Amino acid sequence: MLETSQRLLSLLALLQTRPAWTGAELAERLEVTTRTVRNDIDRLRELGYPVDAARGPAGHYRLGIGAKLPPLLLDDEEAVAVAVGLRTGAGVVGMAESSLRALTKLQQVLPHRLQRQVNAINDAMSKGPDNTRSNIDPPEIDTVVLSTIAACIRDEHYLRFEYAVPERDSLYKAGSSTTQDLPILVEPYRLVSWHGYWHLVARDEAGEWHTYRVDWMSLRMATGRKYRPRPMRDDEYADFVLRDVASAGWKVHARITVYAPAQEVLSRIHAAVGIVESVDEETSVLVTGADSYELIAVYVGMLGLDFRVDGPPGLVAHLETVGERYLKAIGVLTETVSATRPSVRRGRRRGPG
Repeated sequence: MLETSQRLLSLLALLQTRPAWTGAELAERLEVTTRTVRNDIDRLRELGYPVDAARGPAGHYRLGIGAKLPPLLLDDEEAVAVAVGLRTGAGVVGMAESSLRALTKLQQVLPHRLQRQVNAINDAMSKGPDNTRSNIDPPEIDTVVLSTIAACIRDEHYLRFEYAVPERDSLYKAGSSTTQDLPILVEPYRLVSWHGYWHLVARDEAGEWHTYRVDWMSLRMATGRKYRPRPMRDDEYADFVLRDVASAGWKVHARITVYAPAQEVLSRIHAAVGIVESVDEETSVLVTGADSYELIAVYVGMLGLDFRVDGPPGLVAHLETVGERYLKAIGVLTETVSATRPSVRRGRRRGPG
């Protein structure tokens, strides 16, 4: 006779092969008594698998709603991690529909308490655009932290945490949120995933909006206190994070003068690239950032508009190198390139650095 755990898996597999089984049929297939079958059915129910039973001459067992997939032996953290992975995978080209289908099936077989956790994350989550890329590996995130934050968003409870920005972090600076010695108390509204980084959009005690990197948060004891929600529109959360990171959250930043109206510049960039400030009818300033000067050079080069860069020195030097490379590529004489260097260097010294 099979061991109990192996027999339970075999019983569950049999119940999935056809709509209904009598107790005698299951007992014969498993080579046990009908009493053992009844006990095993009770064990499956205790594990969270719904098994319906009908009594009488036509009595039978059948799997209830939410148990159509093979047994999914995941603990709480694993189930949430898989659900989050499928949710974020919905933004991968060619995988959106299949990811959402898989997520729907997963939710159907999860116990109710895990369904609440997964649904809370889905409802609380937004994604940033996939048309920009970072070459730095994102940090690992504790699924318990994500679940806790999502539950506070769902239940409209204040969230308390400590916030520390590591000095060694090479991608994001503190942005609008700085290291705090005392716990921060906020109204949490949305989790935004972008390039694998998780950000919380929340209101502080003064009512100001901020973004907080989740991997820099250390959650404190739950408050259990409800707040009166004053949310943004659903489509504004991701843009808020992108603007905040673009203006203050990257490793390098620049203010680039563009010889075109602000509206024209805005029509050519994504919000992830930066913020556009109007100077006059023919000039604007692009406030942008990235994890390298190379990426900023790509952004401004793709504008298709004339621009001027006064700083920082690293960006000026990179543009000078790229400019020489392009001039050589079309056969411009080296002497001509050298003749332009003094003016470029003088412009670099005048820049704000």
